[in-house]
Amino acid sequence: MEQILEALREENQQVRAENGRLRQELEAAYGRIAELEQAAARQAAPFRRTDSRKIPPEQQRRPGRKPGHPGACRAMPRQVDHEIEVPLDACPWCGWLVRDKALLDQYIEEIPPLRPEVTRLTTWSGVCACCGEVFSTHPLQTSRAQGAASVQLGPRALALAAMLNKQLGITMRGTCRVLRQVCGLSITPGGLAQGLAGVAGKLACEYQALLQGLRNSPAVFADETSWWVGGPGWWLWVFTTPQATVYRVDESRGSQVVKETLGEEFGGMLVSDCLSSYDPPAYRKHKCIAHHLRAIHEARDPPQERDSPYLREWELFFQTVMLVYRLRPQWEPAFFAERRAALEQWCDRLLGQACGQPGEEKVRHRLAKQRPHLLGCLYEPAAEPTNNRAERELRPAVIARKLSCGNKTPAGRTCWEVLASIARTCSQRAEDFVDFLAARLPLSPQAG
Repeated sequence: MEQILEALREENQQVRAENGRLRQELEAAYGRIAELEQAAARQAAPFRRTDSRKIPPEQQRRPGRKPGHPGACRAMPRQVDHEIEVPLDACPWCGWLVRDKALLDQYIEEIPPLRPEVTRLTTWSGVCACCGEVFSTHPLQTSRAQGAASVQLGPRALALAAMLNKQLGITMRGTCRVLRQVCGLSITPGGLAQGLAGVAGKLACEYQALLQGLRNSPAVFADETSWWVGGPGWWLWVFTTPQATVYRVDESRGSQVVKETLGEEFGGMLVSDCLSSYDPPAYRKHKCIAHHLRAIHEARDPPQERDSPYLREWELFFQTVMLVYRLRPQWEPAFFAERRAALEQWCDRLLGQACGQPGEEKVRHRLAKQRPHLLGCLYEPAAEPTNNRAERELRPAVIARKLSCGNKTPAGRTCWEVLASIARTCSQRAEDFVDFLAARLPLSPQAG
């Protein structure tokens, strides 16, 4: 009986230990389920960075400029509108005499209360024996509308509305609220849409001039993303250089959009990702190195290919290409040509090398397909190694799409193409978008 009791005690202890372990695992599972439910409920959950991709705290650097940079502060105002002096004849607390007085200057920049400046403009119409019907005009006029449309916004008011909506990405209703609450201008979203459409119509020639400038550029960077025009199925294209940006909204994601934008006679270099739509045009091309490196990184995800010497050499090759591009201005042309020829030979050797893993073969096939365009940046100084310039120009448009979901009508699409392109170009050229528009919106004094 004692042996049986001892065996039962040991079995009971084992059961208790097993029960405790299972309880701990169950509690951990419940905790994990709660964390997943909370993460799914968070608004930013699908977009937040995973823990594996976060920078460890010991490797994080403090925000801001590097230590030792020149100090920065608000710039001194160029003009002073009012001068106020507050004397200190005696102590403000006890009234005693104050000694060792020093002058202290301070500049306060303030926005005065705003109200619309209304001008009643009277013009005349008549009939000329030579020209027919003629009108008198004034620089404040943007149209000759009468009746229900006789109360209009002036050139600077329309330009400010275009800046808020197309350059800063504020929605139509938000723009109307800003104009009403800050400037005292009352306008409906529909009226604003019609006004901006008229502004875009007057700037059609400016838009065509941007297109012509692209066609004469030594290198153009292109990219695309999805768009809405009353529904899905549209595409937003961006074609940019350091001096200009052109947006195009089209139902097609095909190569005809590229040909229509840059023209058949484009002699520059097209920098893009590896989308097949960029392949048919017979332009000089360069394919984004960042996209190649991303494809190599994805091919190294399987455990058996993380230490692939073949993929590591491709990474080293593209890093060397970017380094040679950066050092080109410092080298003699003959020495640079030698380095470029060596990279061409290196590339051909890698493409002819046998591959033993599926990921390696996938990368080799991708790069062999784009072989004529892998080193384009070394043949055109204006063609940067990556397509990051076009991706940066897409960001304002993507933010606008998130806020307004694209456009509702084809007319709104055309308006957005023109004004967003000119707004972005003004930013690149350090020009004031409001001044640019306000100078081009009034009616011409010679208009008849």
